[in-house]
Amino acid sequence: MTADRILSPLQARLVDGLQRGFPLVARPFEAIAAAEGVTPEAVIESVRDLIGQGVATRLGAVVRPNTAGASTLAALACTPDEVERVGRLVSAEAGVTHNYAREHATLPLWFVVTGANRTAVEATLRRIRVRTRQRVFSFPLEREYRIDLGFGTDPGRRELRCDPARSAFAVLPIDRRILAAIENGLPLVAEPYGALAETLGLRPEAVRGRLARLLLGGVVKRLGLVVRHRTLGFGSNAMVVFDPGDRPVDTLAQRFLPVPSVTLLYARRPAPPVWPYRLYAMIHGRERGEVLAEVDRLVALAGPPLHYEVLFSTTCFKQTGARLSA
Repeated sequence: MTADRILSPLQARLVDGLQRGFPLVARPFEAIAAAEGVTPEAVIESVRDLIGQGVATRLGAVVRPNTAGASTLAALACTPDEVERVGRLVSAEAGVTHNYAREHATLPLWFVVTGANRTAVEATLRRIRVRTRQRVFSFPLEREYRIDLGFGTDPGRRELRCDPARSAFAVLPIDRRILAAIENGLPLVAEPYGALAETLGLRPEAVRGRLARLLLGGVVKRLGLVVRHRTLGFGSNAMVVFDPGDRPVDTLAQRFLPVPSVTLLYARRPAPPVWPYRLYAMIHGRERGEVLAEVDRLVALAGPPLHYEVLFSTTCFKQTGARLSA
């Protein structure tokens, strides 16, 4: 499924322009409609259709990891013929937000676990171990270098926008309540903040004010459409993991940051000797060869030979927003 076959002109403009910066005003769809020269109802229906078609998962907040809640990247050890079965079991856990099969001989299933706190994350991991009867590895985030991205409707233009990491401030209980309430997205109504406020027993201006503060502090990385890259022509992606050896992981990361094809870049705690890798780089492209060429570029930039692996994504079992409720 590609953007030119499924998107109306209005939807294409919304995908390109609404992945961040959703207006924090009482009637945001009215503000967008005025800029587009259409009715607010047309904007709402276009967004609803984008989500219904699977082009976008939601219209809502992308929360920086380990600020309002807790999270970890995990991998499950199983044989290739078990991936489908255990993938369904893993996806059944509410705390699992992303769950992918990847090309790897011993760790073919990778997923993200989120929760209200570290205890909730560990409880989900324990349940997965019990339900699947498989070994599960957890790789907590150590440092983010680039952890937000956006995709345009023209893959050839490679219009990827990545925000630098910023220091986040303390998150208050009211903030967690608001973010938990929009885990699946903002209400697609004329006054979404008003509807959200009514649900939470708050004033609409208080909801908007808290979200503005969370955006300013970097807790919410962006507020807008969250799209699925494959539907927009980015049909191939790989997680490339590097073992820096004796070199500081920061030194290697700084060499990779200027490369626009690196859509995500972060350091995670290793699990030696099974998994010595500390630096993770995600690369999205139209086809496998394009991604592999970018991997070669990173390897050349790294300098002296280093140990790395390329894990192409094969199946997406689940993709949702972070779960912050208990």
